[in-house]
Amino acid sequence: MTQNIPEIYGSLVFNDRIMRSKLPKDMYKALKKTIENGTHLELDVANSVAVAMKEWAIENGATHYTHWFQPMTNVTAEKHDSFISPTGDGQVIMDFSGKELVKGEPDASSFPSGGLRATFEARGYTAWDPTSPAFIKDGTLYIPTAFCSYSGEALDKKTPLLRSMDTLNKAAVNMLHILGNKGIKHVSTTVGPEQEYFLVPKELYKERKDLVFCGRTLLGAPAPKGQEMEDHYFGTLKPKVAAYMHDLDVELWKLGIPAKTKHNEVAPAQHELAPVFDTTNVAVDHNQLTMEVMKKVADKHDLVCLLHEKPFEGINGSGKHNNWSMITDDGVNLLDPGKTPAENIQFLVFLMAVIKAVDEYADLLRISVASAGNDHRLGANEAPPAVVSIFLGDELTEILKSIENDTYFTSHGAVQMDIGATVLPHFVKDNTDRNRTSPFAFTGNKFEFRMLGSAASVANPNIVLNTAVAEALDQFAKELDGIAPEDMEHAVHELIKRAIKKHKRVIFNGNGYTDEWIEEAEKRGLYNLKSTPDALPMWIAQKNIDLFTKHSIFTSEELHSRYEIWLENYSKTINIESNTMIEMVQKDLLPSVMSYIEEIASTASLKASVVPGITCESETALITKLSGLQDAMTKGLEKLKADTVKARATEDVLENAKLYQAEVLVDMEELRKSADEAETLIPDDLLPYPTYGKLLFYI
Repeated sequence: MTQNIPEIYGSLVFNDRIMRSKLPKDMYKALKKTIENGTHLELDVANSVAVAMKEWAIENGATHYTHWFQPMTNVTAEKHDSFISPTGDGQVIMDFSGKELVKGEPDASSFPSGGLRATFEARGYTAWDPTSPAFIKDGTLYIPTAFCSYSGEALDKKTPLLRSMDTLNKAAVNMLHILGNKGIKHVSTTVGPEQEYFLVPKELYKERKDLVFCGRTLLGAPAPKGQEMEDHYFGTLKPKVAAYMHDLDVELWKLGIPAKTKHNEVAPAQHELAPVFDTTNVAVDHNQLTMEVMKKVADKHDLVCLLHEKPFEGINGSGKHNNWSMITDDGVNLLDPGKTPAENIQFLVFLMAVIKAVDEYADLLRISVASAGNDHRLGANEAPPAVVSIFLGDELTEILKSIENDTYFTSHGAVQMDIGATVLPHFVKDNTDRNRTSPFAFTGNKFEFRMLGSAASVANPNIVLNTAVAEALDQFAKELDGIAPEDMEHAVHELIKRAIKKHKRVIFNGNGYTDEWIEEAEKRGLYNLKSTPDALPMWIAQKNIDLFTKHSIFTSEELHSRYEIWLENYSKTINIESNTMIEMVQKDLLPSVMSYIEEIASTASLKASVVPGITCESETALITKLSGLQDAMTKGLEKLKADTVKARATEDVLENAKLYQAEVLVDMEELRKSADEAETLIPDDLLPYPTYGKLLFYI
């Protein structure tokens, strides 16, 4: 069926067009002022918006509303209330007030707080974020909100994200004014998060306890074919996958999510969806919503969408690329080099601010993507290394070198691509290649932060990036403030020159997958925080506490609470994986091995009785092999159980996480070796779970 895309796009969103048509002119102007300038929203405006929002929602079939928020659980949260209000005569009216719009009160005691709140201190508040449009889903009006405790601490990801956007806006506008661009009133950060995912058949998923409980396979021998033929990437979409992607696009478009690109990814059964850029907090909301809709649409197609960073051993895992830039209120991209980047002072200042920010706060960027799942990807030749570096490309690198050395930069100009066949068009070649091994790559007019895991919220990386760049801009502003306009170009040149000398160590345009680069990075003094327990203590290093508290992004207490929560999440994740693996091996795989041994022994016995004197060497060898693997699994199982108990009993959160990393994960990897080898010897009809071959190739 042909869809009228402009007609359905945003049809379930309380967007600007709907607001303009539903609200009185003065109320519409007041709300737009709040959205665009961050001014306070008066109650009379909130009441007017609430009435219009309720009427529109009811017209579109909604019966309930919910304050939709993002606690520190890696998923969103919602509590649904109906619009009904009893009239006292046995009837009801549909009612929704400004007070209900701007404030909600979910129980805060059951969400992670990292010690900020005691269990009995239950009150929490949700506060409407008017900059992110409300939308309708499943008969409910969803109102994007921030979430805080009774005493005002941020218990979510949106609150610090909005704070960081305000901070960067102020720093960027101030810098632009210093550079002479006085007309700019606002700078927004924009993000376009590319989303990778796997699709597997629903009936097979249900037979895998590890996928159900953990989102990734803890056991599983490789399929005869993986990704080595390089035939899946950008390959023809299978009909069932194409149908899923079509329906996914339609559902996302209805919600105003600008889904743009879809294709097969590198690994079998792996795919990608990429949206058009949006303002950062809206992009974060949209990405959370996208992940939810992906799963729901998959279910309707008898598929399951896997968003774990590493669902399958031996093939690529899934990431999420955070494409980040800064846009002025007159539509100028501050990271667009223009045709003559060497002469574009404004661009060079903002470029250098990003380089300085990434160099000084690389540890925070690494932490912003840290998780038990993502540790399986980083540095594994399928994702960037755990060392944070910047790829600039040849032209920008040469421009910075010329500034550092006070030499004249000679541009080679636009280069026409001539592919050799006369029928093919000539086109202008990009001034830089792409580098998929770089964690933080300049890609023409934006930076692509490539280290995120597929299941992660994109809030944390952007909180760090916004704040660190704001700090760099503030420091630059102190150096340039008061400089006369006629001296500004020289002052900027000298500032950039000093900054390049100090921060060029973070620039690397080569292959990030090589051991040589890791050695070189160490010589340069760059962080190599290989795992989540290695990285997280840096979150509460004094320089990082100083950064966040200076800009009022987090209080010291909020920083420490997140440190506790993230370490606990890491340990809980591996504990669940350990318990699941123990159950799968003990209750499912070992009985299958024993059953097959008995079957082989019975066959050998029957064979010997029919053919006297036969040796049954093949059966004996197979029984011996399986028995050895059974013994190895039994021993590995007992060690895993003991080490899991020991780790679980450790009270210190960091020590607890380190035990899960150094002992429990190692035990699981060792147990898996014998389990996967046994799987290769057992017929499929005796295996207790579907194989990789079925999961990856049976759609």
